[in-house]
Parts: sequence; C-alpha cells; structure tokens
Amino acid sequence: MQPLMLHQTCALGPIRAVTASVTATPQGCEARFRLDGHIPAINLPEPATPARRDNLWKTTCFEIFWQPLGDTWYREFNLSPSGQWAAYDFDSFREGMRDAPVDAIAIACSHDDRGLVLEASIAAALPDPAQVALNAIVEHPDGILQFWALAFAPGKPEFHSEACRAIIVER
Repeated sequence: MQPLMLHQTCALGPIRAVTASVTATPQGCEARFRLDGHIPAINLPEPATPARRDNLWKTTCFEIFWQPLGDTWYREFNLSPSGQWAAYDFDSFREGMRDAPVDAIAIACSHDDRGLVLEASIAAALPDPAQVALNAIVEHPDGILQFWALAFAPGKPEFHSEACRAIIVER
C-alpha cells in the first residue's frame, strides 16, 4: 500500500491517513484503498445496487486514473463505498469525456469506527505499461471535501493532472 498525501489546502479532519494500491491483472486491475481515522465523522454514501452512476466524486469516493505511457488519452474510474461506480475515457486533459467500456466492476467495502477498506476488481481493457493515479475524496458532515493523492500539481487539487499519475503499472 502506498501513502496518499492530503492536498495542502485541506484541513486534516477525522481521517489521519489514506493508503492505496493497484495491481494489473489479465482482465484489468485490482485496487485497494484504506482510510484510517474516525469513520463515523465522515459522510459515507449508503449501500446501493452496484451500477454505473455519475457524480460519485461529490461525496466520499475513490478514484483511479490510468494512462498508457507515451499517450494523451486516459481512463478514470470512480469507486464508491456504496458499491456504485463510474468509468470515463478522455482524449486528453479533461477533453473528449465519454463513458468507458467496462466488462464488470465489483466493489467490496467494510468499515468500523477506526477504518474503512474498499477493494475493487475491474474487468476492462487497460493497456500497459501505464502511469496511474490513486486518489481519495473524503466528505465531512459540513460538506467540505478533502482531496488525497499520490502527488499533486501546484495549485488547486486537480486529479486529472498528469502530475497525480505517480506510479507505473505493468503486467
């Protein structure tokens, strides 16, 4: 598991650490995210029927950005503790957004007062080698969002920035 850093503009709040990992598989990838802290003090979406859904990033959510090395297009996955998910392809930085083809996404989430673990298995064509970003969004009860990532570009938190894609993944 790799530690994610909290964006410099965000207050620490009830979550003290976020870690994540991703592994390429023959079918796509598997990812694991962990929040450590006082879980009852954050907003978690209610469990829901697993399905594709937009705007998951507006509350507590986890993200993977997958970009083939040397290319401009990338794929974004949003993984909600609710069990819902989204997948988008982009031609370049925030350009040409469309639903990405996905064979299946399975999400398992468990939590107690001190931690939350989300595990996802994604069946989708994912080229490699790829530069990958692992991100977390944590919503506080007052609606304030925290942004966690492997790395950030200077300025406001921008998960679509190539600077966030700080690890190389290959099969």
